Amino acid sequence: MPSKVLKEFREFAVKGNVVDMAVGIIIGAAFTGIVNSLVRDILTPLIGLATGGLNFSNQFLVLRAGDGMPFTTLEQAQAAGAVTLNYGVFLNALISFLIVALATFLLVRNINRLKNLVQTTETASAPTVKSCPYCISKIPIPATRCPSCTSTLSSDT
Repeated sequence: MPSKVLKEFREFAVKGNVVDMAVGIIIGAAFTGIVNSLVRDILTPLIGLATGGLNFSNQFLVLRAGDGMPFTTLEQAQAAGAVTLNYGVFLNALISFLIVALATFLLVRNINRLKNLVQTTETASAPTVKSCPYCISKIPIPATRCPSCTSTLSSDT
């Protein structure tokens, strides 16, 4: 019984869909790191520059004060035991999500376009039939005699 379960599990694990999904998760995790860096290291400083030095990661509201009020950074507030509402961190996560969603949309859109292009190319392949010049029946291209009217066909028809 255990060997049957192991055999079924092995068949499941090596199916293409499971392997493809695993590769997608790995690539997705790496892509998420890139997007987070893009937001944290490029977009946030640019937004800060445009807004006069506003840094989203340090935007928070103190809900319950801790020791050493006022706090200039989120790290100071958390170290002092303050309860904070970290809306700046949420905004960074929201921007990251929107970038990932846009990139995913563009990726899926382009994959679907490629699929449609391949399907269109496959359906527009070379014709396999021709018309008999005597009776207009459809016959295979390599035919030398029409099966409908029995006319002999020249090689150029």
